[in-house]
Amino acid sequence: MISDFQSKTPVWEARADLLVLGSGVAGLTAALRAQELGLRVLVVTKAAVEDGNTRWAQGGVAVVLDDQHDEGDSVARHVEDTLIAGAGLCEPDAVAAILHGGPKAVSWLREVGARFDPAAPGLLARTREGGHSAFRVIHAGGDATGAEVERTLVAEATGRRLPVLERHIALDALLTPLGDVAGVTVLDPNGVPGVLRAPAVLLATGGLGQLYQATSNPEIATGDGLALALRAGAQAADLEFVQFHPTVLYTPGARGRCPLVTEAVRGEGAVLLDGAGESVMRGVHPLLDLAPRDVVSAAITRRMVEAPSGVDDHVFLDATAIAEFASRFPTVHAACRAIGVDPARDPIPVAPAAHFACGGVLAGTDGRTGVRGLYAAGEVARTGLHGANRLASNSLLEGLVAGTAAADAVAADLATGSLADPRQASAPRPRPVPVAERDALQRVMSRYAAIGRDSDGLAVLGSVLDLSIEDKLVRSHREAEDAALTLVAQALVAAAGRRTESRGCHVRADFPERDDATWQRSQLIRLSPSGQPVLADPIAAEGVA
Repeated sequence: MISDFQSKTPVWEARADLLVLGSGVAGLTAALRAQELGLRVLVVTKAAVEDGNTRWAQGGVAVVLDDQHDEGDSVARHVEDTLIAGAGLCEPDAVAAILHGGPKAVSWLREVGARFDPAAPGLLARTREGGHSAFRVIHAGGDATGAEVERTLVAEATGRRLPVLERHIALDALLTPLGDVAGVTVLDPNGVPGVLRAPAVLLATGGLGQLYQATSNPEIATGDGLALALRAGAQAADLEFVQFHPTVLYTPGARGRCPLVTEAVRGEGAVLLDGAGESVMRGVHPLLDLAPRDVVSAAITRRMVEAPSGVDDHVFLDATAIAEFASRFPTVHAACRAIGVDPARDPIPVAPAAHFACGGVLAGTDGRTGVRGLYAAGEVARTGLHGANRLASNSLLEGLVAGTAAADAVAADLATGSLADPRQASAPRPRPVPVAERDALQRVMSRYAAIGRDSDGLAVLGSVLDLSIEDKLVRSHREAEDAALTLVAQALVAAAGRRTESRGCHVRADFPERDDATWQRSQLIRLSPSGQPVLADPIAAEGVA
């Protein structure tokens, strides 16, 4: 039956055992594993199946393989490096569980066709990135690891005829009278609403980089999954920790997704220089240019404020000493040549840009959240792996391991009959939701909630958001994304305003010191009955059972 389009009453319906929202590394890994376990799976993605953040990942997969690693390296050392980078907010058990699962996950990925760069017959090439104490990052296509991972997973999904619903965006969860999740409402490419029913919904929707004017994320990284989870009653944590990648290719006035200059370039010997040709990292950190990302991004930001030789909006990455740069880093080389820079002869202009959300939907390493029937894996989830700052190249590994674990958890929950009957769930009534104008939101977020925040700026940001918000019925993909960005921005600002210290990715100019006595803990955030993000009591680092 066709219903009134303006009211967004669903006009079509489909069913599955598991709905996977997102087709990146976490989503497709989970979907393939669930299919192996005999579940009826439907993948829903708001773009094409191969789009998303995974394919843009350059550096590689951080993993300590049993048969090939540096002398003295171990998973325990990888865990230690991750804990150090996370600045006191990682959950050690979660870190250990995910990193110990890495070798098996990478072995499976290679079995289904992933081709990593070789160093010699039987051995994989390994590089080192910021925060790592050893060469343990394996890569593909030089600097196209994410593209190879995504190619492999899409090919496997295609070969297995995994059902994928492209260009559909999820809006809200279907809830039972007890508050369990049992499906979602969606909009098709033309804005026609539909209902997807399933006892289990896995969020694998990626991050929220489009909160900012310049980001390494694609245009679809608009925080949709996080917003859906909050509206469904789930809690989030660590939202104030947004990692800015230190080296995104600088072009004047850049907006939207900007080309990444992978951290592996510094791992191969490139150094950061200011406008006067002086080292940016000398005297800042013992690891110099291979310090953790939060340290490097903050150092670059401080140096830009000083504006040596009048250069106040970027620095330079000198990679001229790297032999065969074009073959080792073909993606970076092509992006540089597109703006007239030859990395073999010229320093590369770079600046920090929004990159990775360290926080997200509160979930265990098995994907379970505090709402029955709702699971989360990948960047949308806060498992305790990343803490206050992500260690380079841990994200693809997390997607592989957590995606598999989430599928196993769903299968176990279905087998025990602990999930809700989707027939008992109903769609929320269509209602206007707060929507801010995207350009204004991105401008104020970049000005007041990027690297270097303070109470005055966060207050201005909150006021601007309040003044720019209009209540609207969501009728299109764009409006759905803008509504998600608005909600996520409000949640991030609330968390950032309350954390009165500097830690990891969260740098407060008015509270420049780390305060372990008060703040070595995460903050929970949820929605109030009126739909506003509010801070709940802080949590100890225990995760979700």
